[in-house]
Parts: sequence; C-alpha cells; structure tokens
Amino acid sequence: MTASWVNEMNRLGNLKRPFVFLIDFEMNEFVVIDMDEIDPGELLIEFNGTFNFESQQHCEKPIQFEKFPVSFKAYQNAFDIVKQELQYGNSYLLNLTFPTEIKTNYSLKEIFFASNAKYKLWYKNRFVVFSPEIFVQIKENRIYSYPMKGTIDANLPDAEKLIMDDKKEIAEHNTIVDLIRNDLSMVAKKVRVDRFRYIDKITSIDKDLLQISSQISGEMDGDYHDRLGDIIF
Repeated sequence: MTASWVNEMNRLGNLKRPFVFLIDFEMNEFVVIDMDEIDPGELLIEFNGTFNFESQQHCEKPIQFEKFPVSFKAYQNAFDIVKQELQYGNSYLLNLTFPTEIKTNYSLKEIFFASNAKYKLWYKNRFVVFSPEIFVQIKENRIYSYPMKGTIDANLPDAEKLIMDDKKEIAEHNTIVDLIRNDLSMVAKKVRVDRFRYIDKITSIDKDLLQISSQISGEMDGDYHDRLGDIIF
C-alpha cells in the first residue's frame, strides 16, 4: 500500500507537478492529489500565504473549546514507563503524547478559517490541520528542517532568558538537532546546522508561547525530484 503512494509522489515529482499529500498519524491512510485536480469543496490549503480559496470565511459566533485530557494517573503511569526505558538506555528522546478529546461549537471548516497558522489544511470535513512549523523544505537543491523543541509561556517574567538558559531545554534541543541532522544525512550530503536555538513566538487559543527552533540543511542531488516519495518516507 505504502509503495504505491511513494511511487505516485515520485511520478509527480519527476514531472515537476505540484501536489498535496496527506498521511494519517498511524500511516494507514494516504492521499496524494495533483494540485490541478484539487476541488476546493473537498480540500482547502493555506501554506505561508499560498491558498486555493477566494476569500476568508469569518464565523461570528464566539468559539467554545473544551479539552478532556487523560487523567493524571494515566499520564503518571506512562511517564514512569518512559523514565524506566530511558534509564535502561532503550531511548534517549521520546515525545510522550496522548490523543485528547475536544468539544467545540465550530465545524472543522470553521476551525480552518479561524486558525492563525502559517500552514493549515482542511480535507472533506474529516481532517483539519494547522501548524506553525515546516517538516521539510527543499529550495535550490538544499533540503531544510526546522526542529522545534522547548516551549515557555511568553508572558512569564524574563521568559526568553529563562528558556534559553534552562539546562533541560538545552539538552532536549541538542538531542533533537542531532537526530534531525542524522535524518537529513540519510537523503542529503554536507548536512550542517545553519541557525541554532532561535526564538519563534506562537499565539495559541489561550496564551502566547515562545518556542525554540533551529535550522538544519543538507545538499540534495540534482535528481531529487524523481525521489520525493522516497525522501519523505
């Protein structure tokens, strides 16, 4: 199943045709759509100023947004397992997350238009995606990644200094930068860290956040278009 989508991404890349691809979290469902075949009634995109709709739709009703996270006990149990495995040496960086049920009076399309994000997408009223960060970017035969690791409430006193000087945050960021350098080295040459630990400001539904990012890049072969699917996967 995966191979067919990789081949389709490679085919469109070889033709240098823009396309949109979606992969669900568990990598069970794939969608690859040629940009010329996108139906705005089924797929809306806005990527850093590029969009496929005529005008923004504004929802006048105040948004209601409730979150129902897992219990502290469930999180504690998972945290203890993670801590043990780290001590055993079975992992050295793990992002412990859980699905969180939400309740809102907005539809997925209304959430799409209400979201203030550089990268967002709505698909067939089944998915809505909004993100402040790029996974990978390729420009002029260089591939870039911008890992984010380290977050703090922007309204705390001396928030920027606090997070930049925090030993835990420094260690986490060093680790993710090393991992992304390794990942890019699988598909690129002369991988380097261009910018290390700079601040991005993100506005969420209930607070402003400071996020630490780095920029890493590597040199691609001239035929990388033919292998876009292989590179991504």
